[in-house]
Formats: sequence, structure tokens, C-alpha cells
Amino acid sequence: MKNIKAIIFDAYGTLFDVNSAAEKCKDKIGDKWEGFANFWRTTQLEYTWLRSLMKRHKDFWQITEDSLDKSMKVFNIDPSMKNELLNLYRFLSPFEEVPETLKKLRKRDFKLAILSNGTPSLLNELVKNNKLENLFDDIFSIEEVGTYKPDSKVYDLPIKKYEIKSNQVVFLSANTWDVSGGGNYGYQSIWVNRNNNIFDNLDYKTKNEVRNLNELLNLI
Repeated sequence: MKNIKAIIFDAYGTLFDVNSAAEKCKDKIGDKWEGFANFWRTTQLEYTWLRSLMKRHKDFWQITEDSLDKSMKVFNIDPSMKNELLNLYRFLSPFEEVPETLKKLRKRDFKLAILSNGTPSLLNELVKNNKLENLFDDIFSIEEVGTYKPDSKVYDLPIKKYEIKSNQVVFLSANTWDVSGGGNYGYQSIWVNRNNNIFDNLDYKTKNEVRNLNELLNLI
């Protein structure tokens, strides 16, 4: 991987554990907490895609709440827990290796940025809460273009800001549809496959796959 100018990270599921909000409530939710967390995340993503197709945009925080409402009903979660779960989503935990890996990358000559579906305020709050605010040059939100990944308008954002070519970006995501979206756009996409999942068939196959962000240090 040569001639790299920027390393761009997806946020949710890649830097931050989207299941950590429900996990912090597992004593109240019980054994179904993980199934509930996965359903919440899947519904959240489906709503971003559907709203993009329908051109009925809502920001990510509103979609997070809407998908939580459905998920709580499906899993019969006490409605009084809604505000607690939403508040915990603002404090998602980073994966264990993330802070140290970012610090090491910060010492190298790359632009480091987040490119996410999240709202600017939500992303900034999440980064600040985890004391990562000094490690990124930029935090790009889809709100700048008003549509969700994998629309090419989203992947345009860092290219226009840094005035670089698409193949000068290394893009990391734990979501295979996002890896494919970035890869089809022209990024050098890397799949962060933490859970030994199967890659989707979306006309793109990444050349590089890592189990965690530490392994990125050996590729660049």
C-alpha cells in the first residue's frame, strides 16, 4: 500500500463498539441483550438505506431512536429503559486497541479522519468522551451531503477536502457493505473483520483484511 495520503475510519462498529450500550444494561435486559443489540444495529442501518432511497432524510440520531423504538417492541424491553439506552449510545466504548493504534498512526505522515453516518455533534461528543479528540484531523459526517453511505457523495468528502485521489485513501470499516462502497468508489478499502464474518457479494473484494486495527500498522 503505497502513495497513501489519508487513513479514513468508519466510526460505528469499526472504532466504537455499537453493542456496548446494550451490554452495559445486560443485567436489566437479561440473556437476550446481545440479540437485541444486533437487531437494533441492523434496523438502524436498514433505516439509513431506506431513507436514502426514499429521499426522506432524517439524521442519524433520529434514526437511532426510531430503530430503538422498534427493537424494544420486538424484544419486549421495558419502555422506561429507552432514555437510558439512548444516553449510553453517546458513550459507546472504543475497541481495546483503538486508542494506542491511533496514537502510533498520528506520528506518521498521514491525514487521519473519521467518515461516518453519525451527526457532527454526536461524533464529536463520542470522540471527546473517549479522549480521542487530538488524534484526528477531521471528522466527516454524511450530514454535509444529506444522504447516507454507500452513496458516492459521502466518499467524496475527504477527497475534496484534502485534494487527493481516491486511491490515495486507505479506508477501514467493519461493515462489508461500507468496505465495498468505499472500494467501488476507488478507496483502498480494508475490512476490519473482528468476528470472522463472511464478506458480502457487492462487486468488490478487498485485498486486505485485518482482525483489529493493530494489524493495520503492518500494512502501511
